[in-house]
Amino acid sequence: MTYLKYSVLAAAIMLAATMTSLHQAHAQPCEQESFEEAKYVVCTLEPGNADLRLFWKNADGAPYRTFSSLAEAVRAKGRTLTFAVNAGMYRTDFSPIGLYVENGRELQPANMTEAESSSGQVPNFYKKPNGVFFLGEVGAGILPTDEFLKRRPKARFATQSGPMLVIANKLNPIFIVGSTDRTRRSGVGTCERGAVRFAISEDGVNFHDFARLFRDHLKCADALFLDGGRGVGLYNPEMGRNDWSWHGGYGPIFGLVE
Repeated sequence: MTYLKYSVLAAAIMLAATMTSLHQAHAQPCEQESFEEAKYVVCTLEPGNADLRLFWKNADGAPYRTFSSLAEAVRAKGRTLTFAVNAGMYRTDFSPIGLYVENGRELQPANMTEAESSSGQVPNFYKKPNGVFFLGEVGAGILPTDEFLKRRPKARFATQSGPMLVIANKLNPIFIVGSTDRTRRSGVGTCERGAVRFAISEDGVNFHDFARLFRDHLKCADALFLDGGRGVGLYNPEMGRNDWSWHGGYGPIFGLVE
């Protein structure tokens, strides 16, 4: 091979490697998927390649409430908010109902309240078991709340929500096959090869079908429900999404920062 041909080949290889690297660096985490005739947006974060964080209050101590206000705050620090979803249920003042840890500080304690209803309708957060999503030194995890409090894994970020959807590859036994309780839902799972997957339904689905999405389609051994109905939301500029919560805003928010 002549020197000129070798140089051209080497340059082509370097260009291809650079383009591949750029594609991977800017690969979008969210895609539209279908499972058993229901439509979803699924956002996948691979271990070690994503700066996933939890956000609640801004520098003035007020809840961000909207994805736009969070994106502006991240931008002011020279970073970019690639996508965001609501990170669990919250009160009317937008404070988390349960455990909330941000940057290693516990800002809200775990909620161990036993809620009952005379009508038989227990609010979703209190359906058993509920659970905790956490990010720590060894990556992401999801545990039933009781188990999380027993183990006390060191967590940089953590949020409590409920109910658990999938527990050690088994569906939460409280779910009813064919339930007519169908609405839009959001959730998060810890999945094969250490990936974290968020799913936001575009159609109304029941808990049983939503849990099966995580276990059978997304291959998540553990999954946690985040919110439903008017509280479901997604921020992803590449998909043209900047959803608004009809509750007047969001409480805790998951955000991917680049």
